[in-house]
Amino acid sequence: MAAGGLAVGLPVVGGLMLASYLICGIPFGLILSRALGHKDLRSAGSGNIGTTNALRVAGPRIAAATLIFDVLKGTLCVAAARLLAARSGQGDGDGLLVALVALAALYGHIFSPYLGFHGGKGIATGVGVLLGFSWPLALAHLAIFIAVVALTRYVSLGSVVTAAFLPLTVCLLAPPTGTAAHLVWILLGATVIWAHRGNIARLRAGTESKLSFNKRVTEKDDAS
Repeated sequence: MAAGGLAVGLPVVGGLMLASYLICGIPFGLILSRALGHKDLRSAGSGNIGTTNALRVAGPRIAAATLIFDVLKGTLCVAAARLLAARSGQGDGDGLLVALVALAALYGHIFSPYLGFHGGKGIATGVGVLLGFSWPLALAHLAIFIAVVALTRYVSLGSVVTAAFLPLTVCLLAPPTGTAAHLVWILLGATVIWAHRGNIARLRAGTESKLSFNKRVTEKDDAS
């Protein structure tokens, strides 16, 4: 078995993580908004490049396209890691390989190398990562997210709650993984919560913006 219990050699793991980081760092929301004649997503609303700000600034069509591309990039990277892990057949090392690639994919989206290490908040790409890893796990988190947002109309609250459940749902619904892999998944969920730290402060203060499919923003504000 390779170093550190990984199923493949460290150069391969590092290469996969770097590729996932670079692929998932692609800011599709920003690219799509500019390509279709809308303003730079960073210049209005929260300044975020993800689906929620794309909806607020550019409307449902751009938001839907952003969502699809951000989900797909996470799914493809993790699915590729799973394929390699399945071929290696090295037990727990497979789970750790997939978890590390998933983390790299998430970090690529949140800390995009193309935008000065700024990016989205990881929910759409996080769903894609989970979908590439285990579709029952992804559906469970999607259901949690939809339920919380439907009840409260706070996208950020849905995001934080579903991320907080990740340590539990990985144990219950995901394919078997080793302890190291489980710790990486916990870090992934914690990172999403950290990315929403500003939203958490506004939720506590009662100033967080609620989801709206019709309201557009043209100036920078402090919402997300």
